[in-house]
Amino acid sequence: MANLKDLRNRIASIKNTQKITRAMKMVAAAKVKRCENATKCSRPFTQALTEMFQKLVAGRAAFDTSSAVYNDNINNYPELLQVREIKTVGILLITSNKGLAGAYNANLVRLTLQKIREYKGQGLECRLFVVGMKGVAALRRKAKSIGFEIVKTYTRFPQEVTFAMSQVVAEDLANEYVGNTIDKVEIITTTFRNMMSYSVNSWQLLPVLPPEMPQEHHAGAHIDPLMEFEPSADSILQTIMPMYISNLIYQAFLEATASELASRMMAMSAATNNADEMITKLTIDYNKVRQFAITQELIEIVGGAGALKK
Repeated sequence: MANLKDLRNRIASIKNTQKITRAMKMVAAAKVKRCENATKCSRPFTQALTEMFQKLVAGRAAFDTSSAVYNDNINNYPELLQVREIKTVGILLITSNKGLAGAYNANLVRLTLQKIREYKGQGLECRLFVVGMKGVAALRRKAKSIGFEIVKTYTRFPQEVTFAMSQVVAEDLANEYVGNTIDKVEIITTTFRNMMSYSVNSWQLLPVLPPEMPQEHHAGAHIDPLMEFEPSADSILQTIMPMYISNLIYQAFLEATASELASRMMAMSAATNNADEMITKLTIDYNKVRQFAITQELIEIVGGAGALKK
């Protein structure tokens, strides 16, 4: 049985830890509401931009791009829209820089490794672009054994999501795609549902595929026959293309941040409750040991007094 000093030290240690977990829970709860609002407010714009871009893409076969010049690869929409034979898959994984968020990062890494094994089974190579120190640390240990390459890491992004973050990642992905080092880009991240749950999922970012055309439309036809382009279709797509890719990545960042904070809030809440239970149990043990020690001392005093009478 532990002595009183050990139990006092352990109770004090758990109380100190509980103060930390309670503070982290409060911080996460304060931040997650703001991130939730930003995420939900951004969803309608992302959806509207996606629908508009798909309408533009549906008529891309009619565009004359023979004399077009593109200063940046992210503006080179003919190459980014090109569907070619897939030999190498680029995976953008969005994790967190901090831990203590429950199984958040572990779920993302698990899905990433599952995807890599599936692609390796199909004879495809994988090149990874990893956001967050937790994802980088976990995947570097697996890179050699499974056989994939971590091309780019992003571990110094600010905690608060900005559109500039997504632009940096979008440019790197566009450079790789236009340079023919990757033939497909897939994003693995989370989708925020509510304070209690999120889902881990993936979707294709590049090449940008047009929507399924109705049977009455032939391939390469405009969805809207009245659609006009000013000053030209080429200049409009050069502007919309980077906006479309960057916005999808930005939305993924928002969803991931909200999910991470919600997961951390729930994890810290559970840790605080567990600390309460441990403190209660240890306090009971402490009182038992203390009572046993007092009883033992009384027995020794009574025994000693009885021995003196004899």
